[in-house]
Amino acid sequence: MLSQADNERVTQTGPDTALGRLMRAYWQPAALVSEMPADRPVKPVRLLGEDLVLFKGESGSWGLVGRWCAHRGVDLAYARHEDGGLRCLYHGWLYGADGRCLEQPAEPAHSRFAEKISIPSYPCEERNGIVFAYLGAGDPPPFPHYDCFTAPEQYTFAFKGLWECNWLQGVEGGIDPSHVSFLHKFVGEDPRDVYGQQFSEEVEGTGMKLSKLVGDSFRPDIEVETVEHGLRVYALRQLTEDIKHVRITNLVFPNAFVVPFGNGKAFIQWHVPVDDFNHYWYMILYDFREETDQATLLEQRLKEVELPDYRPLRNRANNWGFDPAEQRDLTYTGMGLDINVHDQWAVESMGRIQDRTVERLGVSDRAVTANRRLLLRAIDAFESGNPTPGAAPDEAAAAALTGPLCIDTIARNDGWEQNWRDREAERRAESPWATNV
Repeated sequence: MLSQADNERVTQTGPDTALGRLMRAYWQPAALVSEMPADRPVKPVRLLGEDLVLFKGESGSWGLVGRWCAHRGVDLAYARHEDGGLRCLYHGWLYGADGRCLEQPAEPAHSRFAEKISIPSYPCEERNGIVFAYLGAGDPPPFPHYDCFTAPEQYTFAFKGLWECNWLQGVEGGIDPSHVSFLHKFVGEDPRDVYGQQFSEEVEGTGMKLSKLVGDSFRPDIEVETVEHGLRVYALRQLTEDIKHVRITNLVFPNAFVVPFGNGKAFIQWHVPVDDFNHYWYMILYDFREETDQATLLEQRLKEVELPDYRPLRNRANNWGFDPAEQRDLTYTGMGLDINVHDQWAVESMGRIQDRTVERLGVSDRAVTANRRLLLRAIDAFESGNPTPGAAPDEAAAAALTGPLCIDTIARNDGWEQNWRDREAERRAESPWATNV
């Protein structure tokens, strides 16, 4: 459990909070490229408690500026998208991507008043279907050389979803290896062909679907290793006297995780605060072997959400679609086949901000407790001007942040540590784009 003070310290992300300043020192997803209207690529964005407007410039670059006009405070989400920026509807003030006021048409022709006016602005970069923003101080850092960024775009797919709870609940759900033995399993045969089908695939060399394997082996040994990007989490399940299942996942500090996604695929998922009570998860799926069918994947995912907010159709308002008959006969949760909904229920049902002062954690929660310790240490380190995990102050540091390695495989008890690395190296050697790391 955490003290009330520490629980507030790891959940409050506003501009004037210690955690908020730390998270702003990393690139954060701001929007999907696919959600920006082609005829008018302008969208209001609420990110880390700040109200902003994202827009695409004439050269294809992106601008992210404060939502309110510095003149009389009207909403720039409705501004005219013209002349390389946003022109306020009220009096025609024009703002560029850097937030500077470029024109004030109603002011005298000789006026230099515009030179004194600016609104908040933040650098943006587009990476594999997501527009990332840097809300921190100083120049933005280079992007790490993670697989999700180095994969060619045709081998990736990006999406997002709204969860009505604090960001940390989403991250803690993603790095918890033991919950997959329960939350995502089936009472009957696993029929999934939607998001979550990685649990329906056979684990190489076992003759078993992952959903059955982890469901039967519900007491994994969990080990956590501190690494440059954050944490590497090992879930080890003994299958026979000589063979174990090895599942490797990762925390990518401060608010993302990487997990294997069936044979030959993986995904990274960021949990990005809208404010302290709501957040978006952003995902980049990447395939080591084949180009992704982005159109089909997008069609599948759009069937599960309401636009424009990307709020899941199954949500708190309708009890996440809970069906007692389904829970009896098909799924462990009774909440449909989409594992996103299962995870969503788990973290939203805790409340908007989980009260960690009353929980009781055990040995199976090693990844969660390790992450909290890491987060609290990093907040202190950042306030003291010291390095934090996954930070890349220069290109050399960014180039060293690779992978992260993640895999589902089997290995003999003796030498399993090297076996999974060898298997991962083989996968990368066979990939058209991945490099050995």
